[in-house]
Amino acid sequence: MKIKEMLQWIMYPLGVFRKRFPLFSFILGRILTMLVLLFVLGFAVFGLMELAPGDIVDQIMIQQLMSGETKAGQAEQLFATEQLDATRAALGLDRPFYEQYFRWLKRVVVDHDLGVSLISRAPVSFLIGTRLANSVLLNMISLILITTCSFALGVWFSTKAGTKTDIAATFFALVLHAFPGILMLILLQLFAASSGFFPVTGYPGFPFSENPPRFVFSYAHHIFLPLLAAFLGGVGGTMRMIRATMLDQLGQPYITSLRARGISERRVFFNHAFRNTLNPYITGSANLLAGLFSGSLILEIIFAYPGIGRLMYEAVTQEDINLVLANLMFISSLVLVGMVLADIILALVDPRIRYGKE
Repeated sequence: MKIKEMLQWIMYPLGVFRKRFPLFSFILGRILTMLVLLFVLGFAVFGLMELAPGDIVDQIMIQQLMSGETKAGQAEQLFATEQLDATRAALGLDRPFYEQYFRWLKRVVVDHDLGVSLISRAPVSFLIGTRLANSVLLNMISLILITTCSFALGVWFSTKAGTKTDIAATFFALVLHAFPGILMLILLQLFAASSGFFPVTGYPGFPFSENPPRFVFSYAHHIFLPLLAAFLGGVGGTMRMIRATMLDQLGQPYITSLRARGISERRVFFNHAFRNTLNPYITGSANLLAGLFSGSLILEIIFAYPGIGRLMYEAVTQEDINLVLANLMFISSLVLVGMVLADIILALVDPRIRYGKE
């Protein structure tokens, strides 16, 4: 009985706080949940990398051998059992994976240090920073294009419901939504190689600082096909969702009431029905952003785009655990933060939402 009373005494102020500040308590709960998910995700990644075939120490020794720093007589010493064990102990890889994870977590939280790449020996923060801007720019442009065109097409086709135009648009949207993204990327890559109209790579061969105006035009030329692939892969499903939501809203009784009062069709569409289509899109925008980042992994590999997805792929193939974990944590954090922001925006757009209340 005492334990029950103690729990009630602890939970009472939390309940009062939740009732007085429902939105803030919801956001705080989501942030705490996000931290727990990141912790569990990192632990699982360390365990999976431990089970993966191969050995990072072998990769390091091969890298030293290929760099030319090792003399011919020292090559056999590199791959001696004693030397491999010494290198593994120096990197802390001889400890259990959970101990390695907690050591990494302590270094990140306390020292704010992501460590160094086990292969290149470069700081992980530097490697991610050099690729981060490229991936964010590509995916944000894709998100803006998909959002703008999906809303425009979805609202317009909802006014043509049942017509041949609407049936044809729905069919093509379904085809684009179901079309394999990797196949579309390969076909666009083959088109670029055979036609010569577009480069086969997704990034210019010179830095921005060398010639900024030329770099901007060259960058737009290089990313046209990757952007087209991302746009075609995302616009179909999003347009169908917005069209269906608009048709659902237009069939609601309040729309009939507004029309009976003589309100113009333009106001009915944009001031009332269109505003309510924002709710499902905002809810799914975090998933759309996550899909763009996960899909950009294949895009960056096929088009040799220097983004964070390609860096992640290279780190996994080389079993560079520090780089893999930092990349994964960043992308997961971005997705989870996007979901929290989507909930906040949803609450601001729809004042009927009150988190924490029945």
